[in-house]
Amino acid sequence: MTTPTRNRTGCRALVGLPNRLPEPQKMKPRLALGLRACSFEIRQARQSLQRGPGAARGTVRGGGGRGAAQATCPDITVTQQLLKEGFHRDLLTKVELGAGDEAIGSCTVAIKEHLPTGLYVDPYELASLQQHNLTEALMIPDTVDVESPEYLATDLAIVVYTKPDPQCASCFKAMLPVHCRYHRPTEDDGEALTVLKSPEILIHCHKSFPSVECWKYSEVEAPCSVRNRHTCHWNNVKYKHVNKEVILKVPVGLKQHGTLVCAVTLLTTVLCSSLVLAAVCKYGHFSLVHCSE
Repeated sequence: MTTPTRNRTGCRALVGLPNRLPEPQKMKPRLALGLRACSFEIRQARQSLQRGPGAARGTVRGGGGRGAAQATCPDITVTQQLLKEGFHRDLLTKVELGAGDEAIGSCTVAIKEHLPTGLYVDPYELASLQQHNLTEALMIPDTVDVESPEYLATDLAIVVYTKPDPQCASCFKAMLPVHCRYHRPTEDDGEALTVLKSPEILIHCHKSFPSVECWKYSEVEAPCSVRNRHTCHWNNVKYKHVNKEVILKVPVGLKQHGTLVCAVTLLTTVLCSSLVLAAVCKYGHFSLVHCSE
């Protein structure tokens, strides 16, 4: 009989041995102890393989406790959708925490959007929506040039505070009105693409529960709310984006139409100005200057 030996790989070299090992009484004591330990490890390995790969991973991580929690950690999913058509759109964002814990009611979810130069938010419209309690958001910076074209504008960051979704216990949603800026004319198809960047999901919970502990996050600072401008600590969590990317197609002019557009604009301006001047001279009343018909 060939005596099995343990090398640097431990007992994994014995996986190919039969289930029944020689009786320990017929071997040397030290070898018998080694075989007992190896047979125990072999049985564990075979049981894990029979349960499947997921169970094997759970057995390895289960020693620390945190790995087992991560294996059952609910995923956070984010869905974004653009409503309406044209230059004036509504960005609907829905965040689903995926956890059924009652402590979710103590959480506040905020969405930090990074708008590219091709989009902007009207601060006056936003203030009106906040007065009617429809949308709560803070812009960074506070001032926005709504007349600036895309090639002269700068990126805009805005923190949108969500509200619980009555149709889903663990869902939050928010609506943000966005507007497209004018772009430079192109030479090809008359369309410019504006890609919306992935948002940051910020969560602040007053109570601690298992789902909060297992979500991977980094801590950031942001205003507590629109009415409370004090800084709060938020968890910037990782999530799964249901939409790969949100793209807006903005209609733009064609460069080859530049001469025609300028000529028509000039003629229209001269004609309208002449009509206005003629109407003023005909129907106006002047004390010092008299216009002839």
